[in-house]
Amino acid sequence: MKPLFERIAVIGLGLLGGSVAAAARRCGVARHVSGASRSSDARDFALDRGWVDEVGSAAEAAARADLVVLSTPVFAMPDVLRQLAPALCPGAIVTDVGSVKAQLAETLTGLLPAGVCYVGSHPMAGSHERGIQSASADLFADSTCTVADTGQPEAQQRVCAFWQALGARVVMREPAMHDEQVAWTSHAPHVLAFAFAAALARAPEGSGDLTGGGFRDFTRIAESDPELWSDILTANRKALGAPLAAVGEALRELEQAIEANDPEGVERWISGARDALALVMRSAPAATSMHEGHASNETTNPRPMTDPRSRQESENKADE
Repeated sequence: MKPLFERIAVIGLGLLGGSVAAAARRCGVARHVSGASRSSDARDFALDRGWVDEVGSAAEAAARADLVVLSTPVFAMPDVLRQLAPALCPGAIVTDVGSVKAQLAETLTGLLPAGVCYVGSHPMAGSHERGIQSASADLFADSTCTVADTGQPEAQQRVCAFWQALGARVVMREPAMHDEQVAWTSHAPHVLAFAFAAALARAPEGSGDLTGGGFRDFTRIAESDPELWSDILTANRKALGAPLAAVGEALRELEQAIEANDPEGVERWISGARDALALVMRSAPAATSMHEGHASNETTNPRPMTDPRSRQESENKADE
């Protein structure tokens, strides 16, 4: 099969970047893969595994690349792009793995030279682990990846094809809509897990002896990288206001029913919560091609839907 790209550059060889390089190598989506990282250990690891053909600075890795994947923390991306922008060739595409899209779309587009376009991406895959040692070529298999609808259909199609080749089910979203939706489905759950973990400082001594699967399922993402998630949550602070307010109201309602010693009311509340969850799961977009639906609302490849709760999707995307 002819590769989708001649040369791709992965800037940031952490969990996500290392997995992009590994998957790209295994799937043969490019004839040449270059990488860049601040960590010499990460560079050596990628070379030793054969995931990249060469490593260098961000500018050296991006030179002559027709696809550049920014895999650094969100707030580092503008400075990284400023460093490598002069090396970009006309016709190159820049994408990323950031968990917010509107802010990046506004900032990164203005840093590009003429003839180069930015199409944002957000692979919903990862782990609370960090570093290239936890990277895997299978990380994106059957995951969901958002590709930003920025009105550049040819570049968007190529970025979609890239993530599909890596095994992801691609959905298109306008950047602001992506941020609003992911605030509910990813960022707010992390906030709740962090808050509960912080509250455990007040738990009775010995409580750890009585933890089960539910405790582990709920608290796993609270182990995510603090620096990374402080960037994500503050970058998407405007969109986070609505889900956090709604959760606060829901908690007050449930607290009132419990304090009223009203088991039937508590049961009705929990049943309503289950119904709301089922409604969201059923409303996931049906698989279709880019040519069959509006790009901001539809999926782009006919991959069966998977329940996001079955995946570990804490997005630990730090470079180091």
